[in-house]
Amino acid sequence: MEEKRQKSAPKRKAQSFVEVFDDILDSIREPVMVLDSDLRVVKASQAFYQTFNVKPEETEGVMIYALGNRQWDIPRLRELLEDLLPKNSVLNDFEVEHTFENIGPKIMHLNARWIYREENQTRLIFLAITDVTEQVYYRRGMEELVEKRMIDLVAAREEAEKRKRIAETALAEIKSLKDQLEAERAYLQDEIKLEYNYENIIGKSNGLKYVLYKVGQIAGSNTVVLVLGETGTGKELVARAIHNSSLRKNRALIKVNCATLPANLIESELFGHEKGAFTGSHTRRLGRFEVANGTTLFLDEIGELPLELQAKLLRVIQDGEFERLGSSHTIKVDTRIIAATNRNLEAEVRKGSFREDLWYRLNVFPITMPPLRDRLDDMPFLVDFYVKKIAKRLGKTIEIIPAGVMNVLQDYHWPGNIRELENVLERAVINSSGPKLRLADELKKPIRDPGPVSKTLQTVEREYILQVLEQTQWKISGKNSAAEILGLDRSTLRARMRKLDIQKIEF
Repeated sequence: MEEKRQKSAPKRKAQSFVEVFDDILDSIREPVMVLDSDLRVVKASQAFYQTFNVKPEETEGVMIYALGNRQWDIPRLRELLEDLLPKNSVLNDFEVEHTFENIGPKIMHLNARWIYREENQTRLIFLAITDVTEQVYYRRGMEELVEKRMIDLVAAREEAEKRKRIAETALAEIKSLKDQLEAERAYLQDEIKLEYNYENIIGKSNGLKYVLYKVGQIAGSNTVVLVLGETGTGKELVARAIHNSSLRKNRALIKVNCATLPANLIESELFGHEKGAFTGSHTRRLGRFEVANGTTLFLDEIGELPLELQAKLLRVIQDGEFERLGSSHTIKVDTRIIAATNRNLEAEVRKGSFREDLWYRLNVFPITMPPLRDRLDDMPFLVDFYVKKIAKRLGKTIEIIPAGVMNVLQDYHWPGNIRELENVLERAVINSSGPKLRLADELKKPIRDPGPVSKTLQTVEREYILQVLEQTQWKISGKNSAAEILGLDRSTLRARMRKLDIQKIEF
């Protein structure tokens, strides 16, 4: 009896195992399959049938790869079952992605391990399937969203950097233009303080007409112009006429007088300097070439430019570039140059005080302004213009210019040219108490040498300057000085005295 009970015990135990196993499978919410060692389906959970839309009679006893018209013949599944499991390994979260004909795409995490039937010790494969399609799609969507956001952020950052660079470039350009405009404004304020001798070129003489013809010829180009002529003939007026007829007329004409600046400041004035370039340079300063970028630069008294700076000027004329004082950064400018001088530059070249190559660069299109003594036909127009201008400024009315006064003015030699004429006329207006112009100066005809040998112009000029200096007791500047009588700038008079070797002899 005991032996019979022992033999029947395993049978009751096997039945309870199947029942318990079935109950366990049906209680699992995830798809689960049990496979035999030949990979045939022994049992599957209800969740499996529902998830993959199959029936038990189509599943049990069927090899897993043949399920659903071989829809389960998935390479990644074969890799799991045929390669890894025979080695008695356990695999968790083995991801398989596959599209089924009846339910569409699925992403599954497979967990597989060996289990044993106790009644006959057969080996079975327990295969649990987790459907992670939605989670993966959500994750991928989030990753794509994050990636897109990252791409958008990178693009936005690059765009921001690009805009920042553009803004910085624009700010740098604005600062450069601001500096240039500030320098130009400061320059114009200085210019406003000056009273120009001319509002336009006055006269109808043939010599003046030829000058205007040459101005019309050259104004529309960017060619370098050299204006020649004695002091006071109106060389600056010719430069302004060229500029005002050029394509650069919408910008101010920038002027530098090379004779009025100390030698140690000319380079800074022309080319600018950096902060700390020399003692006293507390800020950066733009030179006249930078201020004149895009317009015209008038270099008056170019013959007074120191020899050491002539090479730098030559480079600007040739290449349009230079460096500020105290800087190695090359600056390029588009500046038209008009130079003027009362010197004979060819003679200066022969003496070695002016560079020959610079002379050739400047002497491309020379225009010579005739002296006043060669423009006697223009005297009535000039006298009328200046008398009205001066009388208005002084609050007087001059209506009559006697013929005798005009004759005296036309007979005079005018070594100071139109500048001297304006000074003489101002003194005459001051001296006139009524509507008739009365001269205050005794203007004498130049004494002609009766001898066979005529004096040179240089000799005559030297003698006249000496005469005026002795008349003023060698007072060079200030009121009633030689410079005022001659109608010359103090620096110009000193330059002429040096050239003509005029020195005061002390006894």
